[in-house]
Amino acid sequence: MNEEDRKKIEKIIKDRNGSDKKLRNLDSKVYSAFLNMEKLTYSDGNLKKYYKELIAVGISIVINCESCMEWHVKEALRSGASEKQILEAIEVGIEMGGGPATVSSRFALKVLDYYSSF
Repeated sequence: MNEEDRKKIEKIIKDRNGSDKKLRNLDSKVYSAFLNMEKLTYSDGNLKKYYKELIAVGISIVINCESCMEWHVKEALRSGASEKQILEAIEVGIEMGGGPATVSSRFALKVLDYYSSF
């Protein structure tokens, strides 16, 4: 990973944190409801949280959402997923998304490198 990649990931994190703070300060009911839905969605149930995060990694690849990739790779790691499991989730995203998803997967791999370096 080069410095440009690291800065891009850190900008995504900074932008998310800034938007989160602003939406909370503005008392957005919709954002609050979204955060509650997110909390419920990724709670352990019949599927453990890290399996749900792995699913989200694959979807993030298919829809090419870099912010989503950053978040869900980090959350998958935090929830106990291994690098190999995250790689397999990325590979599922590649298969589901075809050629364009291979381009998206490059960023997800950089995010995995970013968090694995700590």
